Amino acid sequence: MQHAVSRSLPDPDNSRQRPRWRELSLLGSFLKWLSSFAVTLLGLALVTFAMTRLSPIDPALQMVGDHASQSTYQAARLELGLDQPLPVQFLRYLQQAASGNFGQSISTGQPVASDIARTFPATIELATAAIIIGSLIGLSLGIAAAMRQGGLIDAIARFISLFGYSVPIFWLGLLMLLLFYARLHWAPGPGRLDVMFQYTVKPITGFALVDTWMSGKAGAFRDALAHLALPAILLAFHALAGISRLTRASILSELGQEYVLTARAKGAGMKTVVFIHILPNIAGTLLTVIALAYASLLEGAVLTETVFAWPGIGRYLTTAMFSGDMPAILGATLVVGSCFVLLNALTDLAADRIHRGQIR
Repeated sequence: MQHAVSRSLPDPDNSRQRPRWRELSLLGSFLKWLSSFAVTLLGLALVTFAMTRLSPIDPALQMVGDHASQSTYQAARLELGLDQPLPVQFLRYLQQAASGNFGQSISTGQPVASDIARTFPATIELATAAIIIGSLIGLSLGIAAAMRQGGLIDAIARFISLFGYSVPIFWLGLLMLLLFYARLHWAPGPGRLDVMFQYTVKPITGFALVDTWMSGKAGAFRDALAHLALPAILLAFHALAGISRLTRASILSELGQEYVLTARAKGAGMKTVVFIHILPNIAGTLLTVIALAYASLLEGAVLTETVFAWPGIGRYLTTAMFSGDMPAILGATLVVGSCFVLLNALTDLAADRIHRGQIR
């Protein structure tokens, strides 16, 4: 009997209870993340909507032109819902955005969703290539600088970091085009593909490297890779400056911790201390920095895309702003901002998981 009673009592140390508590903890974290994500998206939509409504540009006038009659202008206002109160306009905007309907672009005459689907893969491809290059070089440079503090590599890393932060990216891009395209002829011209491949390679995914690879034309793939190299290196240089700087600072700040001093006292070398003990402990911080750099590349590639005539969403947004294309500005800003929020949220979730794993 006693045995039966003892089996019915909950045992906090019973390992079989842990998975359930762990599942509940994960569920709570996910719900918290989901609510935070939804509130941030709502705030982003509200700010974007308010900015467009406070803008001096009249969407109805942009649609019909300066020479349209008053009746045509009023019809355009009714079609856009501008005669409704602002809260009603905002709710209508949320409903349309939730269904993927961002309206019709005034400058291209196409649905904004179609324009975004056509241009955003180009930006993702460029930013992904840049963050891969920037992360590999930035992490390596930051680790090497921390391991040789005060040496030549450390001085080079600090110079690159300072130069990367200081130099205007559009000026460096123009300089690279002048040197590698106009003078040395090492790089192809602006754009994603040469004219001879633009009409022979069928766009399937929107990613030039993938589409040219799927087409089976090695020359087209090499051409896409060559067009990608220069703008990707330019963006990567801007990203690696921050990554190398923070990697170096994070490693140096850990060198005085007790677990590092204990490892060194036991005879561990510098490489063992850095790669086995320090890097796992700062993995969450480095992940956050790389993710934020990637998000900033997605939303900040406007100048690079303009300089290299890269048909991405940054160039599309710039063209829309110059032409006063409000539906395009709203849709592109909301999509890019949503990606930024999603990346931040996923990074926080991953960093939290890494932190929990280190504690456990």
